[in-house]
Amino acid sequence: MTQTPRATSRPLVIASIMASMFMVAIEATIVATAMPEIAAQLGGLDIYSWVFSSFLLTQTAMTVVFGKLADLYGRKPVMLVGIAIFMVASVLAGFAWSMPSMIVFRLLQGVGAGAMQPIAMTIVADLYPGRERGKVQGYLASVWAFSAVVGPLAGSLIVHNFSWAWIFWVNVPIGIAATAGFVLFLHENVERKTHPIDIAGAVLFTIAVAALMFALTEAGANRMTEALSALAVFAVSLVLFVAQERRAADPMISFSLWRLRPIAAANGATVCAGMALMGLTTFLPMYVQGVLHRSSVVAGLALTMMVLGWPTGATIAAKTFPRFGLRRIMLVGSAFIPVGALFFVALTPESSPVIPGIGSLIMGLGMGLLSVSSLVLIQEIVEWSQRGSATASNLFSRNLGSTLGATVLGAVLNAGLGLSSKHAAISSDQLRDLLQAPEGSVSGDPMVRLALQDALQLTFWAMLAITVLIVVFSLMVPSNATTRARPGEG
Repeated sequence: MTQTPRATSRPLVIASIMASMFMVAIEATIVATAMPEIAAQLGGLDIYSWVFSSFLLTQTAMTVVFGKLADLYGRKPVMLVGIAIFMVASVLAGFAWSMPSMIVFRLLQGVGAGAMQPIAMTIVADLYPGRERGKVQGYLASVWAFSAVVGPLAGSLIVHNFSWAWIFWVNVPIGIAATAGFVLFLHENVERKTHPIDIAGAVLFTIAVAALMFALTEAGANRMTEALSALAVFAVSLVLFVAQERRAADPMISFSLWRLRPIAAANGATVCAGMALMGLTTFLPMYVQGVLHRSSVVAGLALTMMVLGWPTGATIAAKTFPRFGLRRIMLVGSAFIPVGALFFVALTPESSPVIPGIGSLIMGLGMGLLSVSSLVLIQEIVEWSQRGSATASNLFSRNLGSTLGATVLGAVLNAGLGLSSKHAAISSDQLRDLLQAPEGSVSGDPMVRLALQDALQLTFWAMLAITVLIVVFSLMVPSNATTRARPGEG
């Protein structure tokens, strides 16, 4: 494949990419804000969490599949298909008549997101050489930061002034604009030939990942029967998938690609970073509200420091890696993350909320440095024909890490609560009352507050251990990693 730079308008294509990524990025925060209102109308509170889990499940499962299809058929058609699926699903979600129907449409939305996110990053890699690409990745990181800040506000305004359906329908004009941008301004020459599609491999991979995600989600909710059943489905489908890929003429997943040491190490660091990120976003607000006696606004501000640090780190990485090298920037970023995690381990009930805010900022800086350098590194060591798959592998690792983090760190929290409350189990109602107490209030059972403090402290220690693994994986990236490798070399 050869790009035609004279016909392709890079600034307008990047604007289209930012629009498509904005749709995916804002979905998490805007839907979370509106879901209480949606649940009040649709019912189905017992399956409430699946509105979020279903989206992540299909997004993660389809990321690698669409990355491979982009290598076979070009980026543009796969991106357009992804946007179309996402828009149709958004329209249907706005018309959802029950919680099960909402979950189905969110599953479909996740399929579209699974195409849009990796292909967007791959198009950037096609259009920009490594030295320029980091700056564009910084722009894309700012989209996620902007969405994190604007999403809750937009969700509140829509719910209070319009129908909740508009939190989904606002995607339609954005999607149409992004589609027009790609159709008019992105031009690529892809060699037209018949490619054997590994349909069996794609289906088995999707079943395996979906079963794994379901198992992790159910384990996190202490529904062990369902979790073990899903784990069995995962094991069987994984064995069948490996057998299929070994005999397929053009396998959906190239094992030789994943065996490349730089890719394996960078993706390992990304998995751990995803776990740490989930720990930060899930448990920091709980600590600030439940232990430090601060309001949800203060908890949100402490977490927002991470949102500010991420694009800052991405921008710094973009400007410095041409001079210092991708591996060095990756190592510096990986070192920042455990340094930030130390601030959470040091928290006490008397601590100022400024301390976790500083920790969030430092971790965000590290995440920004790591994410840009690892992604660009992976893209630089493969040919065009594998760039989509390589990019998708990195995004897949991040999503998998988030799910693993929610499960593992949630289990640590539950274990900590069990150890702290030796005489009586702490109920979810007791924790809810503690977290909803007014700012500065010391009401509530002091034993519950102490148990939460001890359990979160243990959770932060586990998060610190995970961040140390990020450094270990980063050190495993060879010093000559930016020298382009070929499958089979390691």
